Amino acid sequence: MRPGVADLRNFYGTPLGQIARRYVGRRIREAWPEVRGLAVLGLGYPAPYLRPFLDDAFRVVAAMPAAQGVHRWPRNADEPNRAVLSIETNVPIPDQSMDRALLVHALENSESVRPMLREVWRVLAPEGRVLLVVPNRLGLWSRLERTPFGQGHPFSPPQVMQVLAENLFTPLWVKSCLYTPPLRSRFMLRTAPLFENLGNRGIGVGGVLIAEASKQMYSLMRPAIAVKRAIVSAASVDGS
Repeated sequence: MRPGVADLRNFYGTPLGQIARRYVGRRIREAWPEVRGLAVLGLGYPAPYLRPFLDDAFRVVAAMPAAQGVHRWPRNADEPNRAVLSIETNVPIPDQSMDRALLVHALENSESVRPMLREVWRVLAPEGRVLLVVPNRLGLWSRLERTPFGQGHPFSPPQVMQVLAENLFTPLWVKSCLYTPPLRSRFMLRTAPLFENLGNRGIGVGGVLIAEASKQMYSLMRPAIAVKRAIVSAASVDGS
């Protein structure tokens, strides 16, 4: 069952949620260190990870699906609201108007994966990039329902790459992160840096996968070429 917006917000307010925000967010920023002048879209529940982009990006929008719910973001009343309620397969954003798309708590909870990714493809500029954050099927986080990463459908690295390749994207890489066990004990929370350092050295299995892909243009150009050839062939037949 898809977690509601109140549950998501409450989770990220807990110490365990803060750990997820810190280490997953660090990977996201490593993937996109420079967004100056770019338009960034977040889909699902991206709010905890979009804040670092506000200072540099030209535009930042958080589109939260109706089935999940939405809250104002940023929560500071002095800042303009950047969150919109949206159907994940019909985002109210013009074609090719975004440079980056970040999907968090989106893919694993969607019942319309293909239409959703096609919608992301639509709003991305020709050189656009998408970043997926999903639960790792092999990790502990996907096996405990107490966190949002334990909800929905987890993925293995090959599955993430495949779903991107099947939906008009060129997969670039997939990495794991969040090696801290999803336990609420004070000892685990205090030793989170140790677990993350060990994980970065290849020891342990990350609870979350992050995958980047680029927008694929030639997939939709091929049918256009085929149509053009058919028209030429028909004209030749008519003229003979």
